[in-house]
Amino acid sequence: MDAIHLEGLSFFAFHGLYEEEAKLGQRFVVDLTCWADLTAASMSDQYEDTICYGTLAKTVEQVVTQTRFNLIERLAGAVCEAVLEQDLRIARVRVRVSKPSAPVPVHAGSFSVEITRDRINNPSSAPLPGMRQLTSD
Repeated sequence: MDAIHLEGLSFFAFHGLYEEEAKLGQRFVVDLTCWADLTAASMSDQYEDTICYGTLAKTVEQVVTQTRFNLIERLAGAVCEAVLEQDLRIARVRVRVSKPSAPVPVHAGSFSVEITRDRINNPSSAPLPGMRQLTSD
């Protein structure tokens, strides 16, 4: 299976358990891998045969910045759901959400979670409340 990678997508958002996180916000970094059959695109060199990277990035941005979650585990799961909904050609998605400034009492580079979902496990991925289908750039 072929893969498309979007790495280091950075967003300012307000996720977290603590009141300070909801008020002040912080940076979140998202890495996304989507598995799909890219044979047609690799042979045709035609835009319509591939999955739009810009649309994928906008889908991630919308989930990260337009909805608030207590846990980055739920944020990563919501990104998976939205990406699977965005393009039916995507068979599997992996999302890593990093929280570089987590409020913990030890010095750390960042904390992250990684979630992988297969379309077979989410055959009718429903959009999140308030989500809309994005169009290609």
